[in-house]
Amino acid sequence: MSNLRFQVVEEAFKKRALEVKAPSERPSEYFGKYVFNREKMYKYLPANVYAKLTDVIDNGARLDRSIADAVAAGMKKWAQEMGATHYTHWFQPLTEGTAEKHDAFVEHDGKGGMVENFSGKLLVQQEPDASSFPNGGIRNTFEARGYSAWDPTSPVFIIDDTLCIPTIFIAYTGEALDYKAPLLRSLHAVSKAATDVCQYFYNDVTKVQVNLGWEQEYFLVDEGLYSARPDLMLTGRTLMGHESAKNQQMDDHYFGTIPDRVQAFMKDLEIQALELAIPCKTRHNEVAPNQFELAPIYEECNLAVDHNMLLMSLMKRVARNHGFRVLLHEKPFDGINGSGKHNNWSLTANNGTLLHAPGKTPEENLRFVTFIVETLMAVYKHNGLLKASIMSATNAHRLGGNEAPPAIISSFLGTQLSELLDHIERGENSEVRGKRIHEIDIPQIPNLEVDSTDRNRTSPFAFTGNRFEFRAPGSTANCASAMIALNSAVAEALVSFKKRVDQKISEYAEKTEFSEGTGHTAQFHAILDVLREDIKTCKPIRFDGNGYSDAWVAEAAKRGLDVEKSCPVIIEHYLDPESIQMFESTKVMNRKELEARNEVKWEMYVKTVQIEARVMGDLSMNHIIPVATHYQSKLIKNVQGMKDVFPAERAERLSARNMKLIEEIAERTERIESLVDELTEARRVANQIADIHQRAIAYHDTVCPKMEDIRNEADKLEMIVEDGLWTLPKYRELLFIR
Repeated sequence: MSNLRFQVVEEAFKKRALEVKAPSERPSEYFGKYVFNREKMYKYLPANVYAKLTDVIDNGARLDRSIADAVAAGMKKWAQEMGATHYTHWFQPLTEGTAEKHDAFVEHDGKGGMVENFSGKLLVQQEPDASSFPNGGIRNTFEARGYSAWDPTSPVFIIDDTLCIPTIFIAYTGEALDYKAPLLRSLHAVSKAATDVCQYFYNDVTKVQVNLGWEQEYFLVDEGLYSARPDLMLTGRTLMGHESAKNQQMDDHYFGTIPDRVQAFMKDLEIQALELAIPCKTRHNEVAPNQFELAPIYEECNLAVDHNMLLMSLMKRVARNHGFRVLLHEKPFDGINGSGKHNNWSLTANNGTLLHAPGKTPEENLRFVTFIVETLMAVYKHNGLLKASIMSATNAHRLGGNEAPPAIISSFLGTQLSELLDHIERGENSEVRGKRIHEIDIPQIPNLEVDSTDRNRTSPFAFTGNRFEFRAPGSTANCASAMIALNSAVAEALVSFKKRVDQKISEYAEKTEFSEGTGHTAQFHAILDVLREDIKTCKPIRFDGNGYSDAWVAEAAKRGLDVEKSCPVIIEHYLDPESIQMFESTKVMNRKELEARNEVKWEMYVKTVQIEARVMGDLSMNHIIPVATHYQSKLIKNVQGMKDVFPAERAERLSARNMKLIEEIAERTERIESLVDELTEARRVANQIADIHQRAIAYHDTVCPKMEDIRNEADKLEMIVEDGLWTLPKYRELLFIR
């Protein structure tokens, strides 16, 4: 091991778990400590202002700007009591991160001094520079105005000394430049469409809420080792590195004992997350070494998205305090599992009914089947778009590998539900069965309740009993991207369903012979007829088998599902005529916004690969080749020394192995140097392509393959070169926390 690498590794291994002092209160007592929640609203706001604000939050009433000053005054008073001195509009631009500009609570008092001030105008609206964020050409440098506007449905919170106000971000010309604005529109669209359909089953439903429970996977590495890997620092993943002899093949890390240092980090993270009202529920070791997961209790979708974005930022801060760096990249290490962000999605009516859960009566089960089938219709019709919503340069490395689902969108329902839909399609009687009892022949062990569906971990969109689990989103992604597409698609499907059912009801009403003695209403038969049509239509999206098999790729293509693997090509689905029609009909996004977002996505893809290619060229020429040739020189001296000491024949025999290594190093370093030149030329040619879409395709087709070739040569050299000379921390050092 090189002296530098030895020092780095030793220093990393000396780290010990910090002593994390938990609050003396129970978690339920400090939950939301730094959040301006309803309890604080009630305390700090006048009664009439509190009533109007909660009406906005609960019922979607339009915000009365006349109450803004009173709300701002109450927020400021609370924030100052908590030690805050600044405020910021906290928004989510198209960077997959968050943005904030801090302003102090200060204004001139007119007497040469200052006064602490925070008005309703500052709360409700600000003007960030819209040309400095990704915007797809909507804003130019000479027309930079944009607006951030307060989202009252997501509570404000305090980080350090700053009051953070969740906001949307739009251009001066009105187009959304963020994730929150279209997400809120999609939530409204699906709520309205689902409420209309609910009227067939319940007359007391006036609103439907979208629920989201995300599962955040991540890696931890020692900060010293991270700093010794330029590729990890600049790209978030290792661009080269031979796999460790031991990685995850023993299946001993998943749900294993959490290392002390990691446990301390998790404890600290959970305390701070709970203080920000992020309802952390689950923590555990994931499948790969150094991989872990955190999952909360599900929440309303908009709030859940905000909490996930806040958590990712919080994780990075807390990790550094414990001598770690968090890796949120979907595939930081080759050859082992990548990280995803499973999105558990469901709908709940305001009467408490979980719309994707079976009921206790035939009518309730008809509701259950209705929402299952129309969700499948949405996923089937827009499977390419849903794939585009989770696709990125980073997530492309993960999909289809190990634990991740394949890059083909399909839905797993399980045997029981699949059989139920098949029976309905054929017009046969069937019933929804609940959990069955599995008797275990061990006296001390209670009988188990077995769910109606198994789990299929290769399915991108799996039904799990009362919700769907969208497993394809990547660990770095903003959950909103997938939720915008899914909510919009489901809203469109439900609108279509209701229109066709209403038409059928009208047709049945005109048939005087109908309904006598049937035992069911025209509405019941109309719903069933439309469901039979839709069950047949969306059948290609249902797949309960092995999503990793080559046979499934061929079968999916026959079914008409999107099997494309190129990220820049997949992104094109946002501009499919049916996608534009869906987004515009649901009023979620217009064509201009979609075109702009695609420009951003293609540009982000190009820049991501471009940075990786530059880093790989630097590592190759300044680390790999110099280290390899230095070792080669040592081998040459050894061969020459053999000739000086031993007779020619014996010296040749003794130095035969070294001669092979000398030759192999020469061949591989020469190959790397040539490939780096080819990589540079491929970038140069691609960069001359004016159209960003075609440039992204060129990067995918010509730049990425060269990087894979360079990695192959470098990884082979890593196994040849003397360990003491290799400057980059190896996988066996990066992947096992001590």
